[in-house]
Amino acid sequence: MTASDRPLISLIVPVKDEEEAIAAFVARVTGVLDGLRDVDGTPVGWEILFVDDGSSDATLAAIHAAHARDPRIVGISLSRNFGKEAALSAGLDNVRGRTVIPIDVDMQDPPEVIGAMLDQWRQGFEVVYGVRRNRSTDSLPKRLTADLYYRAHNYLSEDKIPEHAGDFRLLDRRVVEVIRAMPERNRFMKGLFAWGGFRQTAVEYDRAERTIGGTKFNYLKLWKLAIDGLTSASTAPLRIWSYIGFGIAAIALIYAFLLIARTILYGVDVAGYASMMVAVLFLGGVQLLSLGILGEYVGRILIEAKGRPIYVIRERIGDPGERD
Repeated sequence: MTASDRPLISLIVPVKDEEEAIAAFVARVTGVLDGLRDVDGTPVGWEILFVDDGSSDATLAAIHAAHARDPRIVGISLSRNFGKEAALSAGLDNVRGRTVIPIDVDMQDPPEVIGAMLDQWRQGFEVVYGVRRNRSTDSLPKRLTADLYYRAHNYLSEDKIPEHAGDFRLLDRRVVEVIRAMPERNRFMKGLFAWGGFRQTAVEYDRAERTIGGTKFNYLKLWKLAIDGLTSASTAPLRIWSYIGFGIAAIALIYAFLLIARTILYGVDVAGYASMMVAVLFLGGVQLLSLGILGEYVGRILIEAKGRPIYVIRERIGDPGERD
């Protein structure tokens, strides 16, 4: 497919059990996209690609209905729930646009910002990420943990991710091709977006409250995503625990010399049971924690070594994907 045959904009919309949200999303987003104009004043070409990530409700039927009303709305259905990162990867592999924008179906990220993103792209930026002006729609624990995570990730990793920026961003086709070429199975998309580099800029927006459906991310899933992000982007946790182990060993050696010196000078006294238990439990806890961190990396090596596909497509709706 030549560049002139591609639509200007492709939206990737990962969905799971979102039957109630799809019709409202399509109505709002198509109105925004139809109102966009190219530099010569002509309407821009666009497509919306829904990625059904193993929904158990009527989400797939809603995508079929949207496609029947507008053939520019296409979709793929995965064979089971592979997770949002895999669904985004499936979307990147099957969109055709010169620019690609991942966006959630809940419309908390306003599609009206797409025009501003497109303006920045025309000025030469290959990545235009949306940044939330504030996180007032989040609870206090979520705001605190989000701030902590971004700071920890950017401190430990060389691939800095913008704070308070989600997956909502515009990607030039060249960026998409770089990400598609990455073979890893443990996918942390924000990290992959950052690793690719290119010229990047931000567009600020206010995130709205969710009015339809409910979030599929609980704190356990967010914790897993955070661990995936840290371990996929940096080996610093392994290095840190090497330093901690060296420090504890050095302290133990110094203490051993002190005990020897005290025994020579003052004789042997009866060791306290409490202090012995504290030392044993502390060192045992440190060892188990370090083994757990090592296990996280070993587990990811196992997944990569298996070489299984990131996702499996069960059904295509319309004609998503490359056309020769």
